Amino acid sequence: MTLNELQDMLKSFQTYLVVVRGLSDNTVSSYISDLDKFLKYIGKKGIRSVNDVRAYNINAFIGYLQESSGLSARSVNRCLVSVKQFFRYLIIEGVIDSDPTENLVTPRTGKAIPDTLSIEEIEKLLAEPLRKLNFEGIRDSAMLEILYSTGLRVTELVELKQASIYHDQGYLITFGKGKKERLVPLGRESIRKLGNYLENSRAYIIKNKVSDYLFVTRRGTKFTRQGFWKLLKAYASEAGIIKSISPHTLRHSFATHLLERGADLRTIQVLLGHSDISTTQIYTHVERERLKEIHRKYHPRS
Repeated sequence: MTLNELQDMLKSFQTYLVVVRGLSDNTVSSYISDLDKFLKYIGKKGIRSVNDVRAYNINAFIGYLQESSGLSARSVNRCLVSVKQFFRYLIIEGVIDSDPTENLVTPRTGKAIPDTLSIEEIEKLLAEPLRKLNFEGIRDSAMLEILYSTGLRVTELVELKQASIYHDQGYLITFGKGKKERLVPLGRESIRKLGNYLENSRAYIIKNKVSDYLFVTRRGTKFTRQGFWKLLKAYASEAGIIKSISPHTLRHSFATHLLERGADLRTIQVLLGHSDISTTQIYTHVERERLKEIHRKYHPRS
């Protein structure tokens, strides 16, 4: 199969990732972007057929990414995972007889401790939207409150529908990675700010337009991830927060603050929608620091 013909196979692989593997749109997009880099690289190296790809070609591609792409070690590893998954798919489909990635090992990378905001920084950030004294400020206040108090991913936040919110019962329903449904509790402040937004803001923002999405723009559309990120950065700057901040910073802060107050990892895993407890274990540094602090405070020989 030539590389040109492989482009059609790439579309088939994309469908496989969504339908069979149940991966999220963002994950699938990352896979396809990685593979596009790989196919362009081997094309420039004069390889005209996927059957001619060898393990050393893939190793050379990874070396090229490490030396000249500016990607992090984690992103480079993800590229290798994408290539390996693609070749396994080609084996399944009978396109190739042998898998050149079979004996390639993905290097381990240490899981970075995520950035978090302190309680004081969170309070400053959450107070900032209401300084606007307008309909968008009321909406933005509710969005930030929900993101921090529920630990949602930003994609989950912007995809929320009005029907996803159960005010009286005090929870919302969201669909995480792999379209997995989970129930997430809503705090008192989230319920109050949501009620304020729905009663006193949303209709004025959307006017005569119609949308099932909970949080809307003046165009009547849902927020994009990028649009919300820009909004968040602007509020962080106005609140005087100098840390680099992203929507995931609020998710990390949510998990960290729960741990600091005694929540167990299993509960946090469920709230975050992690399928594997090992993903949640990046937060154990908080637990270790708390144990050290207790030891220093109470042990007579500390």
